[in-house]
Amino acid sequence: MENGFVDCHCHISAHEFEEDFEDVILRTREAGVKTLVAVTEEVGEFARVLQLQESYPDLVAPCFGIHPLQAAVGPQQRSVKPQDLDAALPHFYNHKERLVAVGEIGLDFTPWCAPTQQDRDDQVTVFIKQLSIAKELDLPVNVHSRSAARVTIETMKEQGISRALLHNFAGKPSVALEGVKAGYLFSFPPAVCRSKQRYKLIKQIPLEHICLETDSPALGLHQHVRNEPASIILPCRYIADVKGLPPETVRLVTAHNAYRLFPKAKTR
Repeated sequence: MENGFVDCHCHISAHEFEEDFEDVILRTREAGVKTLVAVTEEVGEFARVLQLQESYPDLVAPCFGIHPLQAAVGPQQRSVKPQDLDAALPHFYNHKERLVAVGEIGLDFTPWCAPTQQDRDDQVTVFIKQLSIAKELDLPVNVHSRSAARVTIETMKEQGISRALLHNFAGKPSVALEGVKAGYLFSFPPAVCRSKQRYKLIKQIPLEHICLETDSPALGLHQHVRNEPASIILPCRYIADVKGLPPETVRLVTAHNAYRLFPKAKTR
């Protein structure tokens, strides 16, 4: 199993994959992906990700989580409210044996998404509650930290979290290194290939703290083009280039890191 890629953060239950799902899975396997750590963003996705695990038990490793941004009327997203978590709470416990992590959870302080202090406070409340669930269920967390890198890491440390993946991390290298000291891992999607700012960041994070992800269907190499798990080779090659290592080394080490963080994904 460790000879393939692990996509540590993808949205394989997203509606963007519905029309050609079988083809997406075929390309995923052909690309050498062995495990999809399948995150969710709201309670309406939970049943779908469990269904996919039943259909592809050797591939799909499900996570439950309430994202800091939730769907709103129209194209905009709104900041999460504590009541958004209420309906989800029983599901974490009812399906705890099938979950490999709690995620996607975290903080998003992007000004147009969380314009008020109340928005940010509500996000922290929901985040801390889900961190508590993860500790209670002995699960790692799969974390979003846009425009909130430092406070996300500080909150996890304060809550005694020792196993965390910070996906698509875009904070300062100094903040990332605080996460490294805490034992956290960081993952990067294909979009990293078009971000000069991430070069310095990836250069400073030890490979033993890096995982691969696609965040598909978002964050592909080209904006506004659907991303999918088969593109996992792109961040692998990019990280290999930054580190001056063979892509094969990056693939092997990141897969080992992933299964160390998400052991239930390996033993399904």
